[in-house]
This record gives sequence, C-alpha cells and structure tokens, in this order.
Amino acid sequence: MPGGQNDNDEAPDRADPPHPSDAVYADGPDAEDIEAADEELAEQADEVEQGEVIDGDLLDDEEMDTGEASPASPASPDASGGENAPDPTEAAAPDDVIREPDDVEPDTTDGETGEARRVSAEGEPEPMADTEGRPSPKAALVYNPIKVDADDLRARVERAAKDAGWSEPLFYETTVDDLGDDVTRQALKEGVNAVLVAGGDGTVRAVAEAMTGSDVPLTIVPSGTGNLLARNLLLPLDDPDAMIRATFDGDSLAMDVGFASLRRQDGTVDEHAFVVMGGMGLDAAMIANTNPKLKKQVGWVAYVDGVARSLPAAKPFRLMYQLPQRRIHAARVQSVLFANCGSLPAGLELIPEASVADGNLDIVFIQPKGLLGWIFVWRRVAWDNSFLRRFRSGRRVMALRTKDNAVRYSRGLGVDLATSEPHPVQLDGDEFGEAAQVRVRLEPASLLLALPRGHKVEGL
Repeated sequence: MPGGQNDNDEAPDRADPPHPSDAVYADGPDAEDIEAADEELAEQADEVEQGEVIDGDLLDDEEMDTGEASPASPASPDASGGENAPDPTEAAAPDDVIREPDDVEPDTTDGETGEARRVSAEGEPEPMADTEGRPSPKAALVYNPIKVDADDLRARVERAAKDAGWSEPLFYETTVDDLGDDVTRQALKEGVNAVLVAGGDGTVRAVAEAMTGSDVPLTIVPSGTGNLLARNLLLPLDDPDAMIRATFDGDSLAMDVGFASLRRQDGTVDEHAFVVMGGMGLDAAMIANTNPKLKKQVGWVAYVDGVARSLPAAKPFRLMYQLPQRRIHAARVQSVLFANCGSLPAGLELIPEASVADGNLDIVFIQPKGLLGWIFVWRRVAWDNSFLRRFRSGRRVMALRTKDNAVRYSRGLGVDLATSEPHPVQLDGDEFGEAAQVRVRLEPASLLLALPRGHKVEGL
C-alpha cells in the first residue's frame, strides 16, 4: 500500500470525503414524521400504478390536463430493461425444451480460432485490398459475429457511410482469443476517423480500452444481453440505425475510463480497463460461478444461478484500502466495487449519483453482518436507491432514517485494495481471475463517445 501508513500512525487524519449517496440519511428519526412520510409515499405508490407519476414527481393538475410530461426517468423499467427481462422457459423456444447447459453449442465456429481479423464487406476472412490507400474520412466497425447479424449490420454501416460522404468502412471481426482490442489498434493505425463497436459488454470494454486517449470517437451499437454502458448512457437499445447515424452526424461526450492493475499471487501484474464497474470478492465469485452457456440462453437472468452457487460459501474477508492522499483503512467485506456507472440490470441503482464524466471513481463496500445485514443491502439498492429516491416523500423517509453500514460509499480518483489472500476479480461483468492486490486509477475524459444528436447528457 502506498506510503506504508496504518491506522496507528500519528500522521494527520484525512478522513475520506463524504459520498452523496450517504448524505441524504440522518441520525435520530422521528417516528411521527416517518409515519406521515410513509403514508404519503403509499398514496404516491398507488398513483404510480395508475400512471400518474412521471420522472419521480407527481404531476400537478395543469400537467394532467395538458398531458405534458418530462422524459422517462433513468430508473424506469423501460430505460433499464426490467420489464423486458427474458423468461428462461420462453428462451427454450421454439421446441418447448428446457435445455441443459451441455446442450448449448459453443460460442465459436468450427475451425475459426486464433486472433481476430479484418474481413471484407462480404464477411470473408481475408484482408481487403488497400494498395492505393483509402480516402478520408473513414470508419471502422468492430463486431462480435456471434452477437450480431453480421451481413445486416455491415450493410447498415455501409449505407450510412455512403450517405454521409465517407469512404467505404473497414470491418473487423472478433474471436474468442481477441475480444476486440487488438483489431481496434489495427484500425487506429489505419487512420480511421471513427470506430463502431457491436457486441457484448466484454467487447465494448476491450475496444474502449484500446481507444482510450486516442481522441477518435467510439459509437456503441447495443448488441449483447447486458448492454450495461449503453443502459447507463440511456442510449436507444433497439434502434441500431440511430446509433450508426451518430457516428457520422451526432454529438459527443468525453467519458472517464477506469484501469485496474491486478497483482497475482505469483507476483505478476496485468492491467485492464473498465467502463462500467469492477469488483473484488463475492460479486466476482458470482460472475465466475455463472454458467456461460446459460447466460447465452437467458442473458443476465443467469446471474441468479451464480448467486445461488456463490452465497453458501461466501465469507467476509479483511481488506486494506486507501484513496489517493487519504489514510489507509481496514474493513471486513463481502465485496468491494469500484464503479464508473451506477445502474445495474432490472432497474437497480447501485450508485444513483455516479457519473461517467465527473472525473471521480465511486467505491462501494458491501459488508453485511448476518442475514439482517443482507436485508439492509437489498433495502439500500432495491428500495432506497431504485424506488424511494424517485419521490419527494421517499426522499423524506430516507432523510429521517439512520443509515446503516451494510453498504458504504466512498469517492476519489482511484483506490488501492490489498488482501492477505487472493480473491476473484471482475471487470464489466467478465471474470479476470484472482488477485491479492488491485490498484485502480481513473483517466478522466479520456474516451470520446458518439451520441445521437440532441441526446441529453445531464446526469450521465
């Protein structure tokens, strides 16, 4: 740990700065106030069922008469995909057979292994001829052929490039051995003016890692089951043409990118980027224990299987951590998360105040004590953050309630984590093995994202 400092040193006590997620809570709630707020919240909940609440606040009489309403809340089911969550039985269609994991075909094509490659417009695994050079501007599309309809997607990008007066795009396919970072670097060496990525969260993470600091805009064409970054950015998930057009005629946002340096038990160190969030402990074990074949069938719902496999053996572990220019602290946790975004699938808000462009990393310590502690964790994430904050009276209830320590927040430009024994690590939903030390840093405004013209960036 930097500085070799511990809790017993006589150095000045630089307490970690307060986090907005905890600022709403207060000590000493008044029972009568809580009861009154609960009654008001119950009335608002009834009106939600009747469709009379928009964007977290009750519509007044004038708004009800005119029919005007503000845009949908980021925490709404439609924005996060909660109502559209896949059903495992429906995923077994068309023959109504619930398949065992071993029945699912592997995520590869026979004979197609090795590095990712550049392909022709027809999808042939041969580099396109470029003897005379291509005129600028030109775009490159990096896509996972398992996640997309390659022929349709390439055709859409070609048409959009032609309509914008750009030259013929370059196409790159990923494989199981290259998630997209290597081919993205190849595209940047070709001097492309924009890059589009279509694939799962792992593909987006890999391409973003290669493009960080390049000043070349990246367009995300949502294609996987999670689409975590696209959901946090409130991008259209079912309109690929809107995102493709943003490459050639859209707005842009400079977002932060996190990097995690992982020190393994044998002393080796490797570093990887993340654009949504990473974690150490139970959350990473859950991902590691999720059957990848089941995930391909039912999407993020498969993580329920990972939770069931991980919780019985879950044990808290001792963690030493330090934010830049702050004291070293010790804690017993089940999991620690370092996040660039705050929203999870199913409409859950882990960190409501998180922003991809605020130049800060949000750190979350999950440290429940027994069964009651897990209830507090669920209350904070699924009830307080994801529901109560949407209403005035809900925020009053939170302000009157004493905060618990089952979930704690911190914020800074990075964080150093160290444990006596290695623990599993995940980045953007992909497992990255075990590490005994994780050093996380943030590179503010280092990745330029292409957004549809007029897309609202406030609060992202």
